[in-house]
Amino acid sequence: MKETRLLLSFLITTSTLTFLSSCSDDKEVKETYNLEEKDDAFGKANDVFTAEEWYPGGELGTTTKRSYSAPAPAVDQLADGQERFKHGEDFFEHLYTLNTEPRKGLGPAWVRSSCIHCHPGYGHGKRQEQYRANEIGNGYLLVIYHNQDGPIGTDGKPAYTKNSYISEVTGMPQTQAMAPFTPPIDENQIQIEWKKVETMPSGLSMTFADGESYELIYPEVTIPQTAFNTNPKPENYEVRLESTIGIYGTGLLDAITDEDMEAQWRNESPFVELNPAMWDKANNKFAASAYYSAAYNDLGKHRGDHGPVKRFTYAMTRGSLQDGAGANAIWNITNVTRSDRHFLYTTPAWAKAQSEDPNVIKYIKENGASEQSLLHPYYADGSDAQIAARVNELLGVNSIAKKETFDKHLFKDGKEEMSDLDYYDFMIWHRGLAVPAARNLDDPQVQQGKQLFAQIGCTRCHRPSWKTGNDEYWVDASIKAYCKEKGIDPQKSLPRFAKQTIWPYTDMVQHRLFMKNDIRTGWCRTTPLWGRGLSLRLTGAEDRLHDCRARNEVEAIMWHGYSQDSDAYKTVEAFSKLSKAERDAIVKFLRAI
Repeated sequence: MKETRLLLSFLITTSTLTFLSSCSDDKEVKETYNLEEKDDAFGKANDVFTAEEWYPGGELGTTTKRSYSAPAPAVDQLADGQERFKHGEDFFEHLYTLNTEPRKGLGPAWVRSSCIHCHPGYGHGKRQEQYRANEIGNGYLLVIYHNQDGPIGTDGKPAYTKNSYISEVTGMPQTQAMAPFTPPIDENQIQIEWKKVETMPSGLSMTFADGESYELIYPEVTIPQTAFNTNPKPENYEVRLESTIGIYGTGLLDAITDEDMEAQWRNESPFVELNPAMWDKANNKFAASAYYSAAYNDLGKHRGDHGPVKRFTYAMTRGSLQDGAGANAIWNITNVTRSDRHFLYTTPAWAKAQSEDPNVIKYIKENGASEQSLLHPYYADGSDAQIAARVNELLGVNSIAKKETFDKHLFKDGKEEMSDLDYYDFMIWHRGLAVPAARNLDDPQVQQGKQLFAQIGCTRCHRPSWKTGNDEYWVDASIKAYCKEKGIDPQKSLPRFAKQTIWPYTDMVQHRLFMKNDIRTGWCRTTPLWGRGLSLRLTGAEDRLHDCRARNEVEAIMWHGYSQDSDAYKTVEAFSKLSKAERDAIVKFLRAI
């Protein structure tokens, strides 16, 4: 299969810009303040903003480029940091293929063939009218889960629990597969219908007192059972959409200490209900399940007797950036294997269905005999029965417990699909992505917006600032192996953000908004607001919230007041009573930070 490349010059232009080595020199700032008019007030304190607030990622994590793709100054503290950052960036920006190095993998089933499909311009995904994996900008992941507990088994327990993901497809469901396999879900049968809210159950009017109105829309997603190419097919399920968020600045969030996060949760616990999966209300501390571990790695002992606190993804499922959303996605979105993961991202139900498909068996029988064929591992002795058995065995190699089978049949040329070096550079890029500098903080309307944002209570959840700790990050086995080979200290191998005052505008806590067709479980981490004002310019869209239902800031705010049960209802009620000039000031503030 010939390698295909996307010509995304408009998306990568910003990555070639000259990097600023110091953010503290006014003269240098003016020379590189490249996408806005030069601003003499940049970097200076005023009556409302401190000088620090122009640098949301601190001096080591902020770029003055109007870009989501620029390296942070911390990258320059590494030997060959810029070179490695650009090498790692290549794995994010370009297509993966079935058999062409260095971006080899993409099989037997995958979610997307590149990272940038989901992160247009490195930012938030765009609202879609239909689900198509190959549509650039479609950052949607299908969230398919049980809407109720399953039937009680002989052990007295339900077959599955309410809100759990269905087991027939992967947690990030795949709609693409290499021939002759059929994808776990036929995306042509996925329907997305956008519906309009007619009235707010909370009682808030959809027209402000000054006559300005707003609209709220939400997606209703359906996938018929016939779309699942699995055996068995799932039952009793619902579907939601979750979009990607921006990936810049995630290294800075990784540098917030577990202790500071726990203090924030403790401070909020008397005032709001917190997710019991994260917070032990009786003992006023994190629950045991709030700490991250992974069976294939040694995360479980990173903090003494437990792993780091979960902090990444809407559902707070990942506790370290080095095993977080991006580190996981480069493996499971493309199904590319590496030294710490000798297993596939598949399910037994899909493997069984493929092994029972006569067209699959016939195709492998006709095309798998040659050792050069990608299908040869599935060929066995060439008989129908043995091909079927091998297909079921190999497509079901989906855990570290089946590593020996993977090594015997799927790891035959002695080379990882993603080498330790390539993954190391990918994580230098991932951890080293800078937050763009704030803009227009000297504007009186922006200053008014900041004051109103705090006065009506937005900062109770969108906490403005944090100070990072020593940034003693966890290191995965793959990077450890590379560092050992090269004699590099793993704790000095990635960009670090120690002792930085940062301005992400998130409390790193999950809250509930009780929206129509809400996110699975209803618990959603407060999304950082830094840099979002550049979204339209850098990605071509400014859709907000977890499924892109909000098309602008006002819609996003008003969704927070859809129900009186929302943690943010009182704040939105106050927002709804502001004048248009005051609402506009808050919006302008949000676009400035």
